[in-house]
Formats: sequence, structure tokens, C-alpha cells
Amino acid sequence: MSEQERIIVSAYTGYLLCDFGKVHEYVEKKLGRPIWTHEFAEERLHEEIREKCREDFVALADMRGEE
Repeated sequence: MSEQERIIVSAYTGYLLCDFGKVHEYVEKKLGRPIWTHEFAEERLHEEIREKCREDFVALADMRGEE
């Protein structure tokens, strides 16, 4: 699994598979705003992350299914 794939899976599932700083950066880019570290403890942020990252996660799953 590539680093980018680990970042996407980590962001979408909430299970950290790589450096947190890279996930944090990815999520901020996807959400289009800065995110304070303490916000990651809030369920509503996780819902927003899943919504914004779903397309990347599904594309990753589709790509893996083709192998």
C-alpha cells in the first residue's frame, strides 16, 4: 500500500496507518479549512471527513479490486 493510500484509508476510517501530520494535511486540504488537533476528537468532524474523502476512498477500493 502506498503512502497516499495509507493517508486516504487513515482519514476515512479513523485508524492511523501512517504519520498523523500527513493525514492532518490531507484532511485540511479536502475540507478546505484549517483543523485544530483537538477537533479530531469530535464525531461531527469524522462525519465531515468521511463525506469529503468518500470519493477518494471508493476510488482506492475500486482500483484495488481491479488488481
